[in-house]
This record gives sequence, C-alpha cells and structure tokens, in this order.
Amino acid sequence: MKKTFFALAAAASLLGAGLFLRPRSAPPPRPDSLRAAKSVTRAFRNRLSNLQVSGSGRVIRILKDDTRGRRHQRFILRLVTGQTLLVAHNIDLAPRITGLKVGDTVEFTGEYEWNPDGGLVHWTHHRLSGRHPGGWLRHNGRLYR
Repeated sequence: MKKTFFALAAAASLLGAGLFLRPRSAPPPRPDSLRAAKSVTRAFRNRLSNLQVSGSGRVIRILKDDTRGRRHQRFILRLVTGQTLLVAHNIDLAPRITGLKVGDTVEFTGEYEWNPDGGLVHWTHHRLSGRHPGGWLRHNGRLYR
C-alpha cells in the first residue's frame, strides 16, 4: 500500500512538473511527403473540403497578400505528386514567413479546401479557443504558427 502511494505521488509530481508533456515549443513531427501529398491529391480528386492535412511542397509562385478582412500571406506549392496547392497563411494570427522565395520547401499542417485549381490550405496558425485544430508552417527550420 505504501509503495503504491509513493509511486503514484512520484508520478503525479513528474506530471505536474511537465516531464511527460511535450513542451509547446517542440516542433510537430515532419510529415511523410509522398503519403501526405497523396492524401491531398485524393481530397482534390474527390472534391473534399474541411480536411486536416499535412505535407510539404516547393514554392512555385508567391502571390500578393490578401488584405480583405484578416490578412493572409499567399503562395503556391507544388507537391511531389505534381499537384499545386495554394497556401493562405493568416498573418494577423501567426507570423509572416520571412525570406520566402520561389524554390524553397515549405511543410504545412492546416485545413484543406477544394477548388478546381488544386485546392488551398488555410488554418496554418495556432488553435483558437478549441474551435478548430491548430496548424503550422515550417520554412528553413523555423516553425510559424
């Protein structure tokens, strides 16, 4: 009985110290690019929307910011499957990707929305009040969320 109590007390103190929790600053795991790209391609083919997706691609075009309503940094990625994907990154809620250039690789997690041009990913920022899963972008080793 005493041993069980001490084991539970030790576990509770470690948990309280946060040793079992991943720190907020730890980056999310890197997605498997081919598998992730195939899931985005499948969503595009089936005209699906409102899906949480992850993947990576090469920047093929940088667009002007969308400044209507909340501001979004916009660019187009080409996935390993050849599909293109518009990224609309809310820069009112997350930092702008600095130094982004054509040819750079960007990893992403966000919500996929179908459109006839390949689709778009948004919600690439931190979670808001539990209403929606958080997302992120990674460029040159830096995490943006």
